[in-house]
Amino acid sequence: MAVPRPVLDWLCEPSQPSIQLLALTDLLGRTPTDQDVGRARRNLTRTGWVADLLAERTAEGGWGDPSSLYRPKYLATNWKLLVLSDLGVTREDDAVRCSSDLWIDAFARPDGGFGTSGKTSHVCVTANTARALIRLGYEDDRRVRTAFDWLVDDADPKGGWSCYGSGRLLDTWEPLSAFAVLPRSRWTASVRGCVERGAEFFLQRELHRQGAPYRPWSRTHYPFHYYYDMLVGLDCLTALGYGGDPRLGHALAWLVKKRRADGRWNLDAVHPDVEGGVAEWFRDHPSQRPTPFGLETPGKPSKVITFLASRVLARVDGASKRS
Repeated sequence: MAVPRPVLDWLCEPSQPSIQLLALTDLLGRTPTDQDVGRARRNLTRTGWVADLLAERTAEGGWGDPSSLYRPKYLATNWKLLVLSDLGVTREDDAVRCSSDLWIDAFARPDGGFGTSGKTSHVCVTANTARALIRLGYEDDRRVRTAFDWLVDDADPKGGWSCYGSGRLLDTWEPLSAFAVLPRSRWTASVRGCVERGAEFFLQRELHRQGAPYRPWSRTHYPFHYYYDMLVGLDCLTALGYGGDPRLGHALAWLVKKRRADGRWNLDAVHPDVEGGVAEWFRDHPSQRPTPFGLETPGKPSKVITFLASRVLARVDGASKRS
């Protein structure tokens, strides 16, 4: 399904050079030597979301209280670097490198992964941090390499990952997303097997069948942080090469149905949700209540969601043509 020209023009507007860069490279196939690509990359830290985020850094090199890079959610250093990693910036920028180095030093754990406290790693933190650091240009960092080893070791033998011992969950999507950005030259036989089993876990459930229907899984949102929805699943599985698998059919039909008449997609929500039992937990633990952070307005056309949805459909089209 081709991206309409007016939508491409909208994504390639220079007002948001991060989305412009991603659209030029991922949707139009432009190379790093392309003049428009070079211009967008140079403008990343000068205007738009990346520039705004970097302008909020503290003198210590992070965001917010330097004593905690994780809290408050979702305003602290951890969360801002996850967003920056999605927007095309890398450690080539001095400010990004300074903040990223601070992050690695604080989160690296003796067991090989990443965590926020103590000596042991946490699966969601390890995967989110590893994915972001690969995108930020830390592929060769020893602590990033050992984090991927940790994720392989932490995987369930049947496929997928468990968060806090709660059993294999679609919500624990972060490890697959980390492997999706790991260059294939880095994939070992153990990584390949781990990814195949993890992908099968998601595909067997058609990206949505686990427990009672959960409304947030059928809404688009950004930033992801560690929240799942079907677009998150589609982006991850198609990046891993499963764009031709028929078990993506339900999620793809949902995605196409959400497309606006003008070819764009709305941002449905800025997570986290604080509904039901979750709302009650936050009521009883007010100090843990997160502060939502968003780049765009819910209910309005979203450049982030439109780019991600368009990239998913482009990958699916590519898989169809290869088959």
